[in-house]
Amino acid sequence: MDRSVRQQLVVVGNGMAGMRTVEELLALAPDKYDITVFGAEPRVNYNRIMLSPVLAGEKAFEDIVLHARAWYAEHGITLHAGDPVVAIDRQRRTVRAASGRTVAYDRLLLATGSQPFIVPVPGSQLPGVVGFRDLDDVETMLRAARAGGHAVVIGGGLLGLEAANGLLRRGMEVTVVHLTDSLLNQQLDSDASLLLKAALECRGLRIQLSSQTAAILGAERVEGVRFADGSECAADLVVMAAGVRPNVALAKEAGLHVERAIVVDDTLQTYDPRIYAVGECVQHRKNTFGLVAPIWDQARVCAAHLAGLGHRRYVQQATATKLKVTGIDLYSAGDIVGGAGSEDLVLRDRRSGVYKRLVLADNRVTGAVLYGDVSDGPWYFELIQRRADITAFRDRLLFGPALCEAA
Repeated sequence: MDRSVRQQLVVVGNGMAGMRTVEELLALAPDKYDITVFGAEPRVNYNRIMLSPVLAGEKAFEDIVLHARAWYAEHGITLHAGDPVVAIDRQRRTVRAASGRTVAYDRLLLATGSQPFIVPVPGSQLPGVVGFRDLDDVETMLRAARAGGHAVVIGGGLLGLEAANGLLRRGMEVTVVHLTDSLLNQQLDSDASLLLKAALECRGLRIQLSSQTAAILGAERVEGVRFADGSECAADLVVMAAGVRPNVALAKEAGLHVERAIVVDDTLQTYDPRIYAVGECVQHRKNTFGLVAPIWDQARVCAAHLAGLGHRRYVQQATATKLKVTGIDLYSAGDIVGGAGSEDLVLRDRRSGVYKRLVLADNRVTGAVLYGDVSDGPWYFELIQRRADITAFRDRLLFGPALCEAA
């Protein structure tokens, strides 16, 4: 296609969601757009999921790069790294970056992601308080680890436990502080959480549950943490891993419809038909997203519509999460809470450290929690997705597909 008749696509956000959408678009319509990408970080696109292995010393930054600069050049993409967009003019259809650079668009893709939730307590802005979201955060933690001392990680979800593990492996003493009475309470039931807590404590982590942070202590920098019950804990580093908040300020200032995140329809289009959004900054049918699988689905649907092949619709699916926390295998899928009329099938083998719990409703598997042995996880997830009737092998269901499918 003649470059003079190409449309202009501007992508705000050089992270995984935005670049996955661009990849899908290039596969469908490689000549439809001239593409300009703005990224807040002064780097190419990298795999944010792999920051934990970088922190733990298992990988270097070069190992987690998804798109090197040569990839952008090869596809004719103009990359402005380290130059975030600060304003959108929807009437003129332009974006303005922090540098003052202004670029016009025919279509605009917002992939602004999210930012760590910094618990709003006194002292939360002290040097030594850090989130766990990007490579700068990892570098801050590595500098602290080289000096040694005690780290407090606020948040006992997956991200918090990965941060704690990495800092422990780097030689720091680490305490994990969690607001509720069970770790990974979004993915695990209480029994599996207790098994995880015991295993982590055996590895050297200190776990403090049902603790609310009241203040970060220190004059010039972090010296400790005070809790709501008045107790205190010394700290040379505080990592905030208590969740994320979608980055919506830019969209709000542009007058787009924003609730908890940027509201999109089934095509990932915002209320402005020229503007699309994908990833952690998105709200679709009241839900927001943090896992890779649904965001990849969004990227495929959005790319199809940007390519002019508007036959796809984004449909939310049950999600499965395979977690690896300090070498402990966990698998969680579907609705692990259950409800009226649901029942549980449970297998516990304390000697081998295996725990399985399946949630059933109407003779179908609706949720699964696996600890220790997760090899059957994908099969249970397939049963959940297919809404398969398990009546014929219900009594063997906990023992996996070999016994069930042989019947």
